[in-house]
Amino acid sequence: MADHSESTKTCASCGREMQWRAKWAKNWDAVKYCSDACRTRGVTTQDRELERTILTLLANRAATSTICPSDAARAIGGEEWRDLMEPARRAARRLVVAGEVDITQRGQVVDPSTAKGPIRIRRHRA
Repeated sequence: MADHSESTKTCASCGREMQWRAKWAKNWDAVKYCSDACRTRGVTTQDRELERTILTLLANRAATSTICPSDAARAIGGEEWRDLMEPARRAARRLVVAGEVDITQRGQVVDPSTAKGPIRIRRHRA
């Protein structure tokens, strides 16, 4: 059996980095979610719509522009946009993993797994 004690993965639902855990030793290769909550939530059609909206909003702005997750939440949520703030942040983290965007704070790229507080989203720069 391979030593996965230093391995990391990204949760398919929330986009946060997961560290190998001993309880996952027998099935680490099959682990997709960091928690029961993420496993239950999964990735919904609304989550995919938020990802598409983020990319569309960025495509319609200057290459150096950023957006707030609330921009995507407002675009598809109408009056209930506040309920979509955390889903929009999760969508942004999944897009970081896919190499599509960067998450920034105060103009600096930050680790999406540990970023706390207000974030901005920009197109990924190579």
